[in-house]
Amino acid sequence: MFRHRQYDRSWFSLGFETLELIYHVAVRNMRKTHHNAVLGLVMAIIQSLLMLLVMYFMMSLFGMRRIAVRGDFMLYVMSGVFMFMTHIKAIGAVASADGPTSSMMMHAPMNPIISIMGAALGSLYQQTLAAAVILFVYHAAITPVTIDDPVGMMGMFLLSWFSGIGIGMIFLSAMPWQPEAVSIIKTLYQRINVLASGKMVLANNLPPNRRDWFDWNPLFHTIDQARGFVFLNYTPRYTSYDYAIWFALACILIGLMAEFFTRQHASASWNKRH
Repeated sequence: MFRHRQYDRSWFSLGFETLELIYHVAVRNMRKTHHNAVLGLVMAIIQSLLMLLVMYFMMSLFGMRRIAVRGDFMLYVMSGVFMFMTHIKAIGAVASADGPTSSMMMHAPMNPIISIMGAALGSLYQQTLAAAVILFVYHAAITPVTIDDPVGMMGMFLLSWFSGIGIGMIFLSAMPWQPEAVSIIKTLYQRINVLASGKMVLANNLPPNRRDWFDWNPLFHTIDQARGFVFLNYTPRYTSYDYAIWFALACILIGLMAEFFTRQHASASWNKRH
């Protein structure tokens, strides 16, 4: 009676069923931390706003306004903070998605890929709404916002999220083997990105020996490229969004292979006390 029955259906119908599952998983992930969905969205906005204000006052205090792009300094800070928050939130959401030993995997037709996609889309929805609300309030209440290339800027926003998915999948696949160690490494990576993302500096202004500190990070490339799309008088010369794309695809490929391997060997009894 409770068995999931398989019917002969078209790929179109199966696609809609998968999209429906992803939607419900995304909603479930958004309700994990807050039972009230509206409160969860408000908290996402507050977190982004607090990070924005901290970065604004920190850069003003240390005299870093003079190295920013000519234009709206708050928009310069936003371009870094929004990409950063989207990236690290995607990592956290995907890394904490339901794995192969989760009780959710016992319910057909649920599978880890749907869990990953649902977690990633839930994170993207929260961060997109937070960025949109903050930008609208700033535009309506303080000063009009002018973005040179909104489509390109949005592309970099999505690329920051996409690269976060790839890194998060690697953490997710390693989590069943050493949960405590992987959790520490994930948190450490997210904290390091506060500085390693380069959201407080411009790649064009960095000397080569300092730029080498950031070049490995895909978020550094997406933030710098985003500022090239946001500001008319800034053209990135030392970063490339191609690197971020290939980095994300490589991480996703590694994550998928590692997740498949983990799924074949993971056991719910690994972390049980004997």
